[in-house]
Amino acid sequence: MAFAFPLRHPRKTLLRADTLLPVALLGLVVLLVVAPLIKILLTTLTPDGIDAWFSVLASSLSLNLWWRPLGNTLLLGAGVATGCILVGGFLAWLVVLTDVPARRTLWFLAALPFMIPSFAAALAWGALFRNSRLGGSVGFFEANGYVIPDWLAWGLVPTLIVLIAHYYSLAFTIISAALSSVGADLVEAAQVAGARRSRIFFGIILPVVTPALIAAASLTFAGAVSNFAAPALLGLPVRLQTLSTRLFGMIETGQTERGFVIALLLIAVSAAFLWFGERLVTGRRNFVTITGKGGRTKRFPLGKWRWPLFCLAVVVSLVTTFIPALVLLASSFATQNGALFSNWTAHFWTGEGGTEMAQGQAGIFRNPVLIEALWTTLKLALSVAAVTMILGLALAHAIARNKGTLLATLLAQISFMPVFIPSIAFAAAYIALFGGPIGPLPPLYGTFALLVIAASAHLLPYAVQSGRSVLGQISADIEESAKLTGAGVLRRMGVIILPLAIRGLFAGALLAFVKIVRDLSLVVLLFTSTSPVLSMMAYRYASEGFLQFANAITVVILAVCLVATMLARRLENRVQKWKES
Repeated sequence: MAFAFPLRHPRKTLLRADTLLPVALLGLVVLLVVAPLIKILLTTLTPDGIDAWFSVLASSLSLNLWWRPLGNTLLLGAGVATGCILVGGFLAWLVVLTDVPARRTLWFLAALPFMIPSFAAALAWGALFRNSRLGGSVGFFEANGYVIPDWLAWGLVPTLIVLIAHYYSLAFTIISAALSSVGADLVEAAQVAGARRSRIFFGIILPVVTPALIAAASLTFAGAVSNFAAPALLGLPVRLQTLSTRLFGMIETGQTERGFVIALLLIAVSAAFLWFGERLVTGRRNFVTITGKGGRTKRFPLGKWRWPLFCLAVVVSLVTTFIPALVLLASSFATQNGALFSNWTAHFWTGEGGTEMAQGQAGIFRNPVLIEALWTTLKLALSVAAVTMILGLALAHAIARNKGTLLATLLAQISFMPVFIPSIAFAAAYIALFGGPIGPLPPLYGTFALLVIAASAHLLPYAVQSGRSVLGQISADIEESAKLTGAGVLRRMGVIILPLAIRGLFAGALLAFVKIVRDLSLVVLLFTSTSPVLSMMAYRYASEGFLQFANAITVVILAVCLVATMLARRLENRVQKWKES
């Protein structure tokens, strides 16, 4: 009995701490995710909001405000999803199930485009294919005597191509993971039974990877629907409106109620297709493909097609990654797009202002606004990476340690909600909530703090997933032992969990860093002159016709993203080696 009191007392303390922290986290995620959505909904239920609903859906303006943008958005989403499945699925099949040479290299090349901003590919497309329809400087091909039709220079077709080039690597990642689970014993059994390759593909491989195909189609569709950069750069100049560009136009021109209505409808469209895809996946019959015989993958010999298909895969990767980067780099030195590789000048990088070139504007590294934008972007990305790393670990820990309870279910569901909310609509919701004072709190619109809060909230699903993955490598027995000695939850997190999980968390934080540096859809509505960021500066320069400056800024963004991505990949590959240290 002498030992009962000291053991019971810390347990009472730990019980309170272990309960209060998840409750506090629940309140925090409700504030970050649910409250902005409720606020934007309530705003549209005011008299002005009801009028906005009528204007968007049932007035003489609704054709241009809603129905045409909706049609363009759905067409774009369906086209991007189809293209991504075809391109990403082909590369995944080639890398995982065939004897194609240099599979690791192809794997890296196929996963690279998603780390590059979509507006980088859009700017590169303009540098090559821009025609004289809108006046100003033309692209490389038309300047050298090739006639570029309007449908190839502007509008739906180039936007579709650019977004497929950006999102196919997402489909590749999902489908390749599913193909890796197709056991060699299944394929070999079918071959012994005399089945042809087509029969094996349609009877074994395709049913196994169908859930991955549906998931990839849903995610790429949602990504295309919410993308702002490519439709804005390639579609808006010829008045091709999507829901994201229409939303931006409404907020930008002060028609906030109409903008909020479109934001809610955009969320509904994106969430409906993601939900539908999830239902298709969960409603299907499961196939067991991993048995006790090991995880071998059967690779089909390509024979004489081995090197041609390898070359085709390399060409796809070059066209979607290295060529756009090379075009942007060359364009940032060229005085005109018609002579990308001659008469180079460093003026757009380091030139002094007040000269006849570029209407007297200084190079990006001599422009104080752009220098400020660079530091603001890096500061924002680092802040968001740190916040998401800590918050993701805390949420993942609370969900794992309270598994099976209503509290854990609420935390998991609410933390996952931002996946269904397009970036630009999420930003609109934050404007609705923080555009005015909240009790004693002043309005946050236009502040750096709002950028950090909104970006961190939008990355919650990725942060929680990263936290869950690293917690899965740490035995609960270690924490339980510390708990019995009286260590509180915060002390256990700081002394035990965080040191053991830091490498994996750091890799996740670097990926969050990359997402924020290259993101335009989230910051386009939250951007102000007091909080400039590189992606928005590049978009503004491109919109105003200063393409060399826009391309130079985009090259800087590419460099930052690629360095951070490679560092994150190295950490991910080493994340399970923490026991060796």
